[in-house]
Amino acid sequence: MKIQVTLVSLLAFLAFPVSAQNVSDAFDPSYSLQSWQDPQLEKVRANCRNPAPAFSIPTRTSLPGLVRPEPQQIVSASPAIPGVISAGQNWETVWSWLGNNADGLIATEGGGIMFANNNASNVIQLNLDGSAEIVYDNTNTGGAISRNKQGELFLMDRGLNSAIVKLEPERHIFTDKFQGDPIDCLSGIMNDLIADNLGGVYFTITAAGLFYADANGVVSQYGDVIGTNGLVLSPDETTLYVTNGPVIVAYDVEGDGSLTNQRDFVRLSEGGGDGMAIDSEGRLYVSTGSSVDVFSINGNFLGNIPGPRGLHGVAFSGQDKKSLYAIILNGAFGPNAANQIIRIPMLAEGYLGRAK
Repeated sequence: MKIQVTLVSLLAFLAFPVSAQNVSDAFDPSYSLQSWQDPQLEKVRANCRNPAPAFSIPTRTSLPGLVRPEPQQIVSASPAIPGVISAGQNWETVWSWLGNNADGLIATEGGGIMFANNNASNVIQLNLDGSAEIVYDNTNTGGAISRNKQGELFLMDRGLNSAIVKLEPERHIFTDKFQGDPIDCLSGIMNDLIADNLGGVYFTITAAGLFYADANGVVSQYGDVIGTNGLVLSPDETTLYVTNGPVIVAYDVEGDGSLTNQRDFVRLSEGGGDGMAIDSEGRLYVSTGSSVDVFSINGNFLGNIPGPRGLHGVAFSGQDKKSLYAIILNGAFGPNAANQIIRIPMLAEGYLGRAK
């Protein structure tokens, strides 16, 4: 299935407030359940050999009538961060839709972005010229994507019977087991992933921890961090960064993809860490819930790029990969939530050797 929307219709929604003719209205918002929300999960857990304690977050899963929350007016202006961003730069909205929890935002070769639309169980590509299309459909509540240096594309399926799926070059389940049990037995929220140069995938399950699926799909768990959320590899892939609430944890990456030397790398200036990105100099960009903290490769705090509340994922793309894109969540988590994708011009250039 492929749906396209043109630049003309895209421009129609850049003025606020977003009207009923919002370009994303062409895309069914739907509402797909994540595994931890699914009432059938207990049937799966009943057959787990080593089930983790049940996990839940109070939220509505009914559909009383979808009402699009008004998108936020983006008014914050950034202070200067030398070599990173000029003073006075502002975020602009480039996409808005009803539906929540796109994670794993990545760049495309043409300077656009690709993101997994959790609620509608699809993957959308937003091109630099403003056109948009569904490039993958019928995912199982797919909520994050990652592309490695070889071009292989991976998706995290968050629905019941959770899995890491390889979408390219050939679509198939990459892994859905941990120590012989379904991944669902771990409980928690399937959150984010980053694909490495070895053909493996690091992924996080909030409340369960950090995991690595090697090129054969065999999954191992690393560290003792259970507040995991976003993660990203350094440009040379010798360091893995993982968010853990207000702290960013770092690991050394060994030649086989295994992880050693867990350590606290930096503490955020505010909020809790979510999605992350890196630039060509190895600087780390961490979304905090209302801004983006920037750190040097040595862990020095360089500054903060203010943004709207709900800012929870970041990636470089655009012309010469000199725009920082972010996802913001409007409204409460649940069927009436809505996302915006925003961007801001940068001096820094995103890392060119990998999609993210």
